[in-house]
Amino acid sequence: MAHAATAPAPKMMTLEEGIYAALLAVLALACLLIGGKAYDFPMSVHGVLGAIMAAIGLFALMRHYIDRPVEPVPQMIDGLPNYNMGPVRFATIAAVFWGVAGFLAGVYIAFQLAFPVLNFDLSYLSFGRLRPLHTSAVIFAFGGNVLIASSMYVVQRTSRVRMPGEITPWFVVLGYNAFIVIAATGYLMGVTQSKEYAEPEWYADIWLTVVWVMYLAVFAGTLMRRRETHIYVANWFYLAFIITIAMLHVVNNLALPVSVFSSKSYILWPGVQDAMVQWWYGHNAVGFFLTAGFLAIMYYFVPKRADRPVYSYRLSIVHFWALIFLYIWAGPHHLHYTSLPQWASTLGMTFSVILWMPSWGGMINGLMTLSGAWDKLRTDPVLRMLVVSVAFYGMSTFEGPLMSVRAVNSLSHYTDWTIGHVHSGALGWVGFISFGAIYCLVPWLWNKKELYSLKLVNWHFWIATIGIVLYITSMWVSGILQGLMWRAYNQLGFLEYSFIETVEAMHPFYVIRAIGGLLFLIGGLIMAFNVWMTIRSGEAVDVEVAAPAPVAA
Repeated sequence: MAHAATAPAPKMMTLEEGIYAALLAVLALACLLIGGKAYDFPMSVHGVLGAIMAAIGLFALMRHYIDRPVEPVPQMIDGLPNYNMGPVRFATIAAVFWGVAGFLAGVYIAFQLAFPVLNFDLSYLSFGRLRPLHTSAVIFAFGGNVLIASSMYVVQRTSRVRMPGEITPWFVVLGYNAFIVIAATGYLMGVTQSKEYAEPEWYADIWLTVVWVMYLAVFAGTLMRRRETHIYVANWFYLAFIITIAMLHVVNNLALPVSVFSSKSYILWPGVQDAMVQWWYGHNAVGFFLTAGFLAIMYYFVPKRADRPVYSYRLSIVHFWALIFLYIWAGPHHLHYTSLPQWASTLGMTFSVILWMPSWGGMINGLMTLSGAWDKLRTDPVLRMLVVSVAFYGMSTFEGPLMSVRAVNSLSHYTDWTIGHVHSGALGWVGFISFGAIYCLVPWLWNKKELYSLKLVNWHFWIATIGIVLYITSMWVSGILQGLMWRAYNQLGFLEYSFIETVEAMHPFYVIRAIGGLLFLIGGLIMAFNVWMTIRSGEAVDVEVAAPAPVAA
């Protein structure tokens, strides 16, 4: 008698899928309720937008559940780790998109400063609303997606294990980009806390906190499951960046909303204390988001591209711990000549000056990694971009401590010199290291032999470099001119120059800056085309060839 065939096991929703399905369903309903009862127009828009994004997420989750096989995703295939690269691919493409969008916004507001008629008397196009849009788009949308993509890639490859969870990595990537959309649309409607690097309102901040905790869980969970005894250098910096950003974000954004139905909130701290918190905590966005996170990229991608080990393992240890201990004290260097006690700004100045030394130690470590491979700078524009970014890191970390000295600060602060300093770091260091990482990641992620065109990378490098030079030099000269004009007195003790005269003097420098920004945007567009063509028409290769194991430190 033939035995009856065993019925296949019914497909069950995993605990992870169930939790996220419930979260998204509740979120969609809550957002819809808030949008309907909102006290102001921006909150109603964001309520509806949040409901739509949560509903789309729930639909995508259900599609995933329907389409996936009954068996869980294998952790290993043919003895090799089955890496989860889907979220990494999405974040990489998102980085390219937001980069171009952020550069475009920056160019527009740069031309607005040179030619104010470009405001067109429209509130949505005013400088005050587009400036935070530009800042958040290039730092948090472009830079943030590069950091998330590269960290998820690097931690898996160096740990030789798949990220934990199937939904959580996607939740991190999509949730982070949902935060960007909420923040960006809020700026255009005038919704802002008016805090540098911390401008989204209370509800966006809460959502980012949830996403960031999940990001930490994914990253730390991968490290805890690693099949390598050694935790690679880059992962130290990524972990420091994730943990510190969580700390600064929570403390720097403590606020009391007017109502759950209002977009407006009031910061928890009184005025002078708020300035102290904003810079003591908020400045860590520079120290850990824009520095530690991208140093992690340097410590992985420069050795990989050069095919050389990190120059000095010991120096990387010194670089890491010095950065961690010193950078968190540097923020008060922004508070010279304010209502705060002088000891606070002196403390920030002192630690900033000390920070110069380990920063240059890290720069030397990155540059000297090319020992035995300097010739590659002539033939590999991607490596050239990565290495030049490290040089800009060195320049910016010299200029920062210099500007933090009280005597220099009296001339430089609140002038265009500060703008030049910020952009020498943002364009030269963060921008170029991000471009280099994207150029490395795209062929690896899509299993292509190489980029569509190295010649286009070369064009990108030189056009963007000329753009950076025009930008930062014009701002340095403009800033020094501003500082000197603002503190010039005549024989009677009155100010020598009126405000309008200082503005008129800035005009040619603003035009040069706008042209420099335009060149940088053109470079970004070249990169976007190159990435698109690589994905679309590049020559395919095996996974093992496309993404070899990292060079050990």
